[in-house]
Amino acid sequence: MAGRQSPLRGPSRAARLLLATVLLLAGCTVTAPGADDAPTPVELRVLQVNLCSSGLAGCHTGEAPARAAELVRVERPHVVTLNEACRDDLELLRSAMAAVHGDDAVAPAFAPARNRRTGGPYHCLNGQEYGVGVVAHVPTGDRGHAVHSGIYPAQDPDDPEERAWLCVEAGSAYHACTTHLAYTSSTLALAQCNHLLGTAIPQLHADGRYLPTVVSGDLNLRHGGDPDVRACVPVDYQHRHDGGVQQFMATDDLPVAATRAIGMEGTTDHPAFLVTLTLTH
Repeated sequence: MAGRQSPLRGPSRAARLLLATVLLLAGCTVTAPGADDAPTPVELRVLQVNLCSSGLAGCHTGEAPARAAELVRVERPHVVTLNEACRDDLELLRSAMAAVHGDDAVAPAFAPARNRRTGGPYHCLNGQEYGVGVVAHVPTGDRGHAVHSGIYPAQDPDDPEERAWLCVEAGSAYHACTTHLAYTSSTLALAQCNHLLGTAIPQLHADGRYLPTVVSGDLNLRHGGDPDVRACVPVDYQHRHDGGVQQFMATDDLPVAATRAIGMEGTTDHPAFLVTLTLTH
């Protein structure tokens, strides 16, 4: 005698095939229970370069922008921060970044220093505006960027160049910031660093939305110096340096994986500084 069917018996094979067909036609994706839906961490590489492009300093050769563009093509960074740059240098680095990431995935920004005597932008010897720049990669599917910048309230009254800071908001992925601080006084440079990390960036987060943040630049401050650059590093930031005055800081949600100084082959008086982080996006 045949046994009685259990009331817990599953659907028939025909019913299972029908259900699978309906899900396929509806474009559904069936995820196995317990599947990990967490975002996949990816590398974020930040390349810092002091181009010494003004033409007013002894380190000027005019060849640093081309060397920096070459490094972009080789190292494939996601962010390039530029100090002592002329405005046209930014276009050269933007083109190099576009060749790596695609033209519509690159966000360039430039902030000129201010000329104390005229109240307008400070200029390179060639007549172009002089200042700091950022070229950032905006992740695919997250187009759009915003630019934030300012002039520090504390400046050297005897120096006609008033220093600026600059941040690019790369979609909803991260903030990338740079600055070039006063060289005439390390105490003044520390005050400017405290303003950037303690006032400007926190206000940026408060006014818009918090995003993981990197700060990379020639701060004219040293690890172990007097004053020590670490005096302006917030407790929830990581800090790395190139052994000289180029400093890197990142919020704790961007773990630093590696750092490397890269020679500029005599085109400027600073090495390039490459930092690799982990971004979860």
